Amino acid sequence: MSESRAFCPRCGDPVPDRSGSDAADPLRPGAEVDLCDACYFEDFDFVDAPDRIDVRVCAQCGAVYRGNRWVDVGADDYTDVAIEEVSAALGVHVDVDDVAWQVEPEQVDPNTIRMHCYFTGVVRGTPVEEEVMIPVKIARQTCTRCGRIAGDYYASIVQIRAEDRTPTSEEIDRAKEIANTVVAEMEATGDRNAFVTEMGEVDEGLNMKVSTNKIGKKISNKMVEEFGGTVNDAETLVTEDEDGNEVYRVTFAVRLPPYIPGDVIELTNGDDDGPVLVRSAHGNLKGTRVTTGERYEASYEEGNSPDARRLGRLEDGVETTVVTVEDENAVQILDPETYQAKTVSRPDYFDPDAQTVPVLKSRAGLHILPDPDPDTGGDDAGPYDPYANRDEGDD
Repeated sequence: MSESRAFCPRCGDPVPDRSGSDAADPLRPGAEVDLCDACYFEDFDFVDAPDRIDVRVCAQCGAVYRGNRWVDVGADDYTDVAIEEVSAALGVHVDVDDVAWQVEPEQVDPNTIRMHCYFTGVVRGTPVEEEVMIPVKIARQTCTRCGRIAGDYYASIVQIRAEDRTPTSEEIDRAKEIANTVVAEMEATGDRNAFVTEMGEVDEGLNMKVSTNKIGKKISNKMVEEFGGTVNDAETLVTEDEDGNEVYRVTFAVRLPPYIPGDVIELTNGDDDGPVLVRSAHGNLKGTRVTTGERYEASYEEGNSPDARRLGRLEDGVETTVVTVEDENAVQILDPETYQAKTVSRPDYFDPDAQTVPVLKSRAGLHILPDPDPDTGGDDAGPYDPYANRDEGDD
């Protein structure tokens, strides 16, 4: 570097011209006066580090309090949290180039970690290095979410019921699964207020307490999407928040349809075309006539609950012997109770080559049912899943 007409304002020694121009000329208006290297390094602070860092962590879920909120950091242990906090708190002088650093944590006790930090860099062409030790104090607390869970907090109630029946075990299990899935999806988006407070089966169905009204609404709507039915909601004023705004608790009452796929029902609205095997309860009830095999759909006014009485379930069918096929409308089979030959209606789904068929005997008579598991059939057939038979357009 060439000599300039600038001098160090502290010691008076000449200051090298670092710009290659007259930028350091003190006689030029607006020029900045630079210190010599000796005086510069006397006051030079390579690293700006706090004397101590306090970290608030939730003892239940491991969340860290940052700024004014709790954050899920996903750290394996508190050492990882301490490294992140130290990294965010450290500052390096802007004049240093080629900065490199490493940290070595030292676990002093369960609540104290000493962070030994080593820095290297180059400033004014001179290699510099520095070592700092920052103690990190871990303060275990309870975050807002875990506090609410421990206090049984809830903002919404979801009641799973069914019209004129008790919800099936499948419906109950699916409601629980939906609730857990909704919460998991909301947690994945960073919503720490999402949780299920309580699930309890009652004689009438299932009650769930959840943390937000949004979760309650999602669970209710998904149940109706899968099984049909209706949702009604009712608000109850419970308190006011710190700003004086009214806080409501919402109860979502899910009412599932009275009939589910796999039910065999007899219509009592003057319909004389024979019992119906229910295929779907979405929108208007849809099914198959067990006398003819023809499709059935309830009217708009009847919806998913036409006037009817339940005769049995598809899985209640009993295998019996086919005696003879009389014609395209009738077939003779053995009564599974009296073993007498009886002539019954021949539905479209009847296989004329079959030696045995499942039948349902009820107050409406004796009727041939579809094979619950046509892919396997016989005694080795697996359990029938009625919800797998919904039409794609039923939703």
